[in-house]
Amino acid sequence: MAREFKRTDRVGSQMQRELGELIRTQLENPHLGMVTIQEVRVVRDFSHAKVYFTTIGGELGEHATEKALNESAPYLRHELGRCMRMRTIPALHFVYDVSIERGARLSALIEEAVEEDAQHPDNQE
Repeated sequence: MAREFKRTDRVGSQMQRELGELIRTQLENPHLGMVTIQEVRVVRDFSHAKVYFTTIGGELGEHATEKALNESAPYLRHELGRCMRMRTIPALHFVYDVSIERGARLSALIEEAVEEDAQHPDNQE
């Protein structure tokens, strides 16, 4: 019987929780604002992990926040090594997650189309 979740999924989930806590408590950059880790995707050999994040507030834009997090990646990797029991901790690559913004834009377009249809009831069959 196959396992329900792959090990990479479980490790990614654990890394997501640990990174969220480390960024909140250990990084001393007041310009970051509130960073939320959305997902961590770990490759099968555990050599690399893509960390998808969003941010609210803060003085830095998305790209500057991404750069700051990638500069802090070696420190965060070291701290992950202290709190996770793994032989090797994956190299971290932070990527700003645009899926939430893209979803909001699609939702707005759908609402706009529905409003236009409501204004022209005679065009419906």
